Amino acid sequence: MKYKLILLFAVLLNLVVQAQNRIQHTINSDWQFFKGYTSKASDNVNWEAVTIPHSWNAVDVMDDVPGYYRDTACYKKEIYVPASWQDKDVYLVFDAVGISATIYINGQLAGAHKGAYTSFNVPISEFLRFNDNGNCKNQIFVVANNTFSEDIPPLSADFTFFGGIYRDVHMVAVDKLHFGMDKLNSNGVIWQSPMVNTELAELVLKSAFTNNYDQNVKASVRHIIYDKMGKEVLQSNQKYTASKGEISTIEAQLKVRNPHLWSPEEPYLYRLKSQLIMDGEVVDQIENPLAFRWFEFDAEKGFFLNGSPYKLIGTSRHQDYPGLGNALEDGRHLRDVELLKEMGGNFLRISHYPQDKTIIEACDRLGILTSIEIPLVNRITESKAFFDNSETMLREMMAQYYNHPSLIVWAYMNEILLRPPYDKKSEAWKKYLKATYQLFSGLENIVRENDPYRYTMMVGHGSGNDYKEAGLISIPKVFGWNVYTGWYDGKSSSIGKSMDSKHRLCGDVPILLTEYGADADIRIHSFAAERFDKAVEYATDYHSEYLKAFYERPFINGMLIWNLADFSSETRTETTPHVNAKGLLTLDRLPKDPYRFYQANLLKKPFLKIGSKEWDFRTDLAKEDGDTFVEQEVQVFSNAKEIGLWLNGALLGQADVIQGIATFKVPFVQGENQVLAKSTSNEFTPIDVAIIDVNIIPKQLKNNPFPASGMNISLGDKRFYTDYHNHENWVPAQAYTAGSWGYIGGDVFKMAKSKRQGYGSNKNILDTDLDAIYATQQCGIEAFQFDVPDGSYTLVLHFAELLSDKEHEALAYNLDEGGKIKDEMLERSFDVLVNKQVVINQLSNKEHLVPEKAIAFKINVIVENNQGIKVQFKPLKGKTILNGIQLKKVN
Repeated sequence: MKYKLILLFAVLLNLVVQAQNRIQHTINSDWQFFKGYTSKASDNVNWEAVTIPHSWNAVDVMDDVPGYYRDTACYKKEIYVPASWQDKDVYLVFDAVGISATIYINGQLAGAHKGAYTSFNVPISEFLRFNDNGNCKNQIFVVANNTFSEDIPPLSADFTFFGGIYRDVHMVAVDKLHFGMDKLNSNGVIWQSPMVNTELAELVLKSAFTNNYDQNVKASVRHIIYDKMGKEVLQSNQKYTASKGEISTIEAQLKVRNPHLWSPEEPYLYRLKSQLIMDGEVVDQIENPLAFRWFEFDAEKGFFLNGSPYKLIGTSRHQDYPGLGNALEDGRHLRDVELLKEMGGNFLRISHYPQDKTIIEACDRLGILTSIEIPLVNRITESKAFFDNSETMLREMMAQYYNHPSLIVWAYMNEILLRPPYDKKSEAWKKYLKATYQLFSGLENIVRENDPYRYTMMVGHGSGNDYKEAGLISIPKVFGWNVYTGWYDGKSSSIGKSMDSKHRLCGDVPILLTEYGADADIRIHSFAAERFDKAVEYATDYHSEYLKAFYERPFINGMLIWNLADFSSETRTETTPHVNAKGLLTLDRLPKDPYRFYQANLLKKPFLKIGSKEWDFRTDLAKEDGDTFVEQEVQVFSNAKEIGLWLNGALLGQADVIQGIATFKVPFVQGENQVLAKSTSNEFTPIDVAIIDVNIIPKQLKNNPFPASGMNISLGDKRFYTDYHNHENWVPAQAYTAGSWGYIGGDVFKMAKSKRQGYGSNKNILDTDLDAIYATQQCGIEAFQFDVPDGSYTLVLHFAELLSDKEHEALAYNLDEGGKIKDEMLERSFDVLVNKQVVINQLSNKEHLVPEKAIAFKINVIVENNQGIKVQFKPLKGKTILNGIQLKKVN
């Protein structure tokens, strides 16, 4: 039987004073922090002043020292509590602490929590000293810990496990008769809607409240629904008797006539006010937005919203930012949702853990459908403690995020068989699969018991056979697939076939494409782009193939790009160490061309942007001697039908827009170039302008002025690299020809047994920010020659030993086999000569050429008698190498 799910849900507003007797405010200022363990707040250690949100890993995850601080740290703060709160219930609410926390009030243990991504509250009334004389201070002392634990998910993942009190901390004072505040830190009001159509919405409202008076009390609960304009739509009143010291529940059934439906195109929100009334006075009040809509996932026809076919397309999102870790203010969370909306997306996978409430509240308001999941990633632990913590995380997530109209999917697993702890032929492996089935069947039952109206989802990877064997595909209501065809393996044009196979594997279980993406480094460009080169151009082509396959296959209910923005993954290396660069935006939220590609294909309003505008200064090589221009391909992203392109005021040509892209060959001249793009249609008004400064390296150096900005040459690849910090462009090397420049002899370095790119290394090269330059090289090089005019020059030679006997973890998410890997390292030693004079003697990987570290030599060269510059590499033992070379003319 197909699900036709119908939903009306509510979102808790973060009010400071929610009613006369409910007071809530943050206490984020004036905390003291100690990186390490101390037993109590009064200990004389090196306390540091900090403001919440705070993470102690904001910086160390990005340095060149492997690993980051995963241990204990302490926080403390003094607070004054007014005497008027003595008759109230007082709580501390922590929106999140990574990964576990223990809380003391005035030296007494008040509470503890495990799990980095859900909120929790701590009742503290019994520990407080109330401020009746102006001098009564209270001490909050928090011991936080992000140490690895086999009992606390996630065990491993392709993201950084930041430590700290990285979300808000609140003080809450409520009447002793109040909504919510149970051990799951729930709202206290749950909305369900068994039936919605354009004429009627049937509602079931469940309210939970606590009576901490020392006697039974008679009270009533009132619910009032307001429309978007503040007009009252409906009111419900119920009387009840609340037993002392207990949590009571009461249920109301309501009907709303002719409901205004919610959709991403029109995210219409009602407002619900819920009140507890005793002796004619409101003693507690909370407010929630409401929304009405229904939806369905179908294994053949795809997703339906409010009865109509609807293509779900969006991204996943991680919560970190450069220099801050995951300790973000609300504005940065909100901006991410706005950026997704500005892209034209309508779905956000909040992954791989619950995130700040600001995110899902913004999705409700702006119209972004969502899924949310607990952090069960890569593998499980076969223990009762792990199972219990997983179930608690799920219950907390559901209690805290239930009342959000944008939420349509509860998820509780991502690629759980990626890092199997046992050999797949062993009996232990079979038992492990049974344990995963037991765990996830239990989690599925928890969701179904608490929310029969939303879908559930698990997410797999690879061929899917292991998930089929374990019976996992049959557990949830939909199954997601993370597919990277064209990145980790194969060609992106094969993504359609990959999804066809997933469809056959899942049968009548609806599927989504929950992850796909390709690294894109905005500093790297290539006009001969290939898999794993990190060029923006390859990523754009990759996304083009995926979007085409998605629209051709109705059975793909939705597609979610991995990821909205680049994010921290400390163990990753390559051109952007410690960062997963698959984002459509950079880590600091600058758009890449794939982001513009989706804007051109998804936005309804007129859109036009010139591609790679951030590549605003370029260097390229003249093809022929005497050329005064270099021709480069420029893409314009637009949803117009035809685009015209002007170069320096003259019409260059017109091109049809194909899948959101118009392509032009642009003959850039030396110096500043103005590129203007606009539609040829009078009804389409957007235009875009890019100013691009171009430096042309002549074909023949001897007969032309040497480039004023110098020459920066990368060996072992075909990429153009822009160093924005030093305002330098690096160009790929070429073989030497007389009168010009280039290398003589040697071969491109290739990683042994690599399943990925055919050149370069994937290591983090230390002591440099130029990882892309040092990670590629020419091996066995004999010489590098510049046929330059006479004069004074500065020559810089760049070396890095890419082979190393250091052990590195094989990264499962890069589809490595797992375990530890290291190279077969051979000794190398060579001399470097410039114009026959030895300038570097016995450069050896036993001495100065330290493996995996950058080393550079700056050499002054005087060229006389038309001899040019010839750098020779004389092998003494093993092969010679060169990674990069720079040449600048002094005079």
